[in-house]
Amino acid sequence: MAPSSSTHYSLLLIIMLATTFLLITPTNSLILTLVNNCNYTVWPAIQPNAGHPVLASGGGFPLHHFTHTTIPFPDTHWSGRVWARTGCTSQPGNRLTCLTGDCSGRLQCNGAGGSAPATLAQFEVHHGPDDYSSYGVSVVDGFNVPFTITPHEGKGVCPVVGCRSDLVATCPVTLQHRVPAVHGPVVACKSGCEAFHTDELCCRNHFNNAQTCKPSVYSTFFKHACPEAFTFAHDTPSLMHQCSSPHELKVIFCH
Repeated sequence: MAPSSSTHYSLLLIIMLATTFLLITPTNSLILTLVNNCNYTVWPAIQPNAGHPVLASGGGFPLHHFTHTTIPFPDTHWSGRVWARTGCTSQPGNRLTCLTGDCSGRLQCNGAGGSAPATLAQFEVHHGPDDYSSYGVSVVDGFNVPFTITPHEGKGVCPVVGCRSDLVATCPVTLQHRVPAVHGPVVACKSGCEAFHTDELCCRNHFNNAQTCKPSVYSTFFKHACPEAFTFAHDTPSLMHQCSSPHELKVIFCH
């Protein structure tokens, strides 16, 4: 039986709508994908820099082991940071307390920063004349979870960067972050600044410039394990990049 004229009209309408959708939907929209390759749940947190919007409906959520989630970046310039909270326990009133990376006891951080020590992914997207995306891994505030950042479909120099080593297991005694304190298990590794709070180790005051802010024995521990990461305030990572118009920036926890 030949299709009716109404069927022809319906097919034509579907094709027109699909074509219109493709025309108005950007094909190069940048997305952030978070992958939990750990064998435990992590609670990612996203903090924008000043003047930029909070992503992911409040900037905090659970991510169960061996799952992933995708979050669109704004189509305009955006910068901020991402980290994983661990050892979290739900509390009444949509509260969440975490052993590492806690953001003031909130499930959704809503722009609040996380408590040190925590490994940070740092991003600046849609900047410069060639729609650059800059990204990096920082252990300046210590370490709690290993991860990598992988760009996809970018042009130019787009390396994979990260801190893959489990520094919780190898953390020097003087930097160990235990919960409960002193006799609890080691749950993270502090920076020298977080452990000793001196101006020199924190690159504060007289030490707050590239000439006086230097590597320490503590930052060197992190640098040997994670040469691609920022390990102190004026550090320079081993891999540079000029990544233009990637489609995706993927953070893989425990990679």
